[in-house]
Amino acid sequence: MTSGARTPRTSGAGTPRKSAGTPPTSGPGTQPPAPGAVQSQSSAVAHPALDRFIHAIEVAAAWFLAVVTALTFVSVILRYFFTWQIPDTYDIGRLLLATLIFWGMAGTGYRGEHITVDLVWAALGRRWQRALDVFASALTLFAMAAFAIMMGSKVLDTRAENVLTFDLRQPVWMYYALAWLGLVAAVLLLAIRLYRLLLHPLALEVGARATVTTE
Repeated sequence: MTSGARTPRTSGAGTPRKSAGTPPTSGPGTQPPAPGAVQSQSSAVAHPALDRFIHAIEVAAAWFLAVVTALTFVSVILRYFFTWQIPDTYDIGRLLLATLIFWGMAGTGYRGEHITVDLVWAALGRRWQRALDVFASALTLFAMAAFAIMMGSKVLDTRAENVLTFDLRQPVWMYYALAWLGLVAAVLLLAIRLYRLLLHPLALEVGARATVTTE
């Protein structure tokens, strides 16, 4: 009687206390997490619209890749089985491939997923690593901005010279302009990366998680 009366009191009193304190802190499925975590994450991601803009650029690059892949596949099938090819397949394919590369540079430049050599970076402390990241981002931004300016002048020259494709006689400058927009997007994303490295370093990591969850 005494043991049976003590057991429900100790277990029954201890269990509701743990369950009452568990949902606000460790419950992954609960809608409102800890208020401190919400404030820290919202302060890290200062501009959610920028993350949606970055995600839209990455989706555009993925669509360009899909178009180039589909165009190449269909062209090979038609040429092999029907001895016929889509007009201007070569010209459109190579122009869209350049467009794909320029738009892909925007996402990889912002994420820092391009090919890097971390031999010196790995030997530094965290403070110097961040300083090296800022310097590398600023240098890349300067080079990409110069590249975009030169590409813009190339678009104007191509339009003035009235360069056309071989079969359909399409203006080539339109494809150059589309590739130039990819370089402009790369410059904008590199500027955002540099801004966040200087003022909101955690926004890069949290912003990457936000885009993954939206997918």
